[in-house]
Amino acid sequence: MAAPITGRDFTARLAELVIQLSATVGAIAIGLGISAYFGSHRRVSAYLAAYAAFRFADLLLRDQLALGVDRARFVRRMLHELPLLALFFGAPFERTFVYGGETPRWLGTLGLIVELAGIWLALGARIQREYFSPGGNHDSQRALIQNGLYRFIRHPIYTGEFLVMLGWPFEYGAPITLLIAAAAGFVFIKQRIDRDEADMIAEHGDAYVAYMHATDRMIPNLW
Repeated sequence: MAAPITGRDFTARLAELVIQLSATVGAIAIGLGISAYFGSHRRVSAYLAAYAAFRFADLLLRDQLALGVDRARFVRRMLHELPLLALFFGAPFERTFVYGGETPRWLGTLGLIVELAGIWLALGARIQREYFSPGGNHDSQRALIQNGLYRFIRHPIYTGEFLVMLGWPFEYGAPITLLIAAAAGFVFIKQRIDRDEADMIAEHGDAYVAYMHATDRMIPNLW
């Protein structure tokens, strides 16, 4: 008699199926000539290449303790990808079926600049936290960093990731997608910030409260 499928096995198989279906759709798209589209839209290709490199570098820099994720954490990470897929779908859909035509060159360039600024900020903050913070990022208690990028805002990684995502609607000149992504992203990031700051207050007490009073969350002198 075959052993029953555990929740962990089902999650892994579901993730494998999603990856396989995505690869299949990608192969069909390439067969239909979408590679020619990317060849003639260099800024879109540059954005996707930079985004892929960012995700890979971000994975390498993440806390090694977080790599041994449990099933609940894995499921949450999978669910967090769904809004990103909606974003990547929404911008080209809006451009094609609402406005038509090509994105103005200056908008595409602006989108690429916004993305690269976000990549620099997110990876720079993660490198600082991983390699230049007291005790690294491997202690049972997370270090309270107040210098470098963390001198100006408390969550530069979230700010950088937010910029990376907002760069995509600019690539297609999709203001509706931009507004939806900005609103949804703000709500999602605020929830994560509230959880993180509650944890940091529990760990560092008055020291973190004082740091909160001296800095802004994500945007200097604004929020």
